[in-house]
Amino acid sequence: MSSSAEPSDFSAAEIDLGRRLFAGEWNFLGAAGTSDALPAPGALEIAFAGRSNVGKSSLINALTGRRALARTSNTPGRTQQLLFFGGSHRVTLVDMPGYGYAAAGKAKAAAWSRLVRNYLQTRVTLARVYLLIDSRQGLKAGDEDILDVLSQAAVSHQIVLTKCDQIGAAELPQRRDCSTCRRTRRQCRVSSGPRQTNNFLTDCPSSASLPRLKSRIRQRSS
Repeated sequence: MSSSAEPSDFSAAEIDLGRRLFAGEWNFLGAAGTSDALPAPGALEIAFAGRSNVGKSSLINALTGRRALARTSNTPGRTQQLLFFGGSHRVTLVDMPGYGYAAAGKAKAAAWSRLVRNYLQTRVTLARVYLLIDSRQGLKAGDEDILDVLSQAAVSHQIVLTKCDQIGAAELPQRRDCSTCRRTRRQCRVSSGPRQTNNFLTDCPSSASLPRLKSRIRQRSS
């Protein structure tokens, strides 16, 4: 995976530290459907945001080596709460409700939006947010809204492209340096708060790149 501000590669020792962070048992810790239901702050949290059905749960399962830790579904909008996963680790993974699901009622969509915004703006243990973008579709309005919230709250965040296996090999390099990525960079540079970093992953989760993503997460949660 590549980044504009972090090393493009890690040493063997750093890769091993990332592997060890995700080794061992991972468990479902709880869910929060409202801000009042959020668990008390504890371990540093790494959150995964994105549109419905973009692959957040699948990425969490791949990182932890658990096929069904985070429930995946072909039905958009299935995740309707903040889901927390952890174990004997110093980091908690958070699966956030997907946005952009047209069939969700206005009241439900508004409730999800309030929950997500409050979490992003006020969670003191939030170390980084990975925003997953469908590489076939690029940046959408909902993605831009989340990026605005992240920038205004000075929350460290990175972009991860998903579903790259559904794009031709010749087209993928263009997607890695596409106009949507340049738009994202301009938006995120608006904020220069202490928790903001302008780093962008422009590759896709795979057996080859997952060890680097694990190392980046370990680096951020140290």
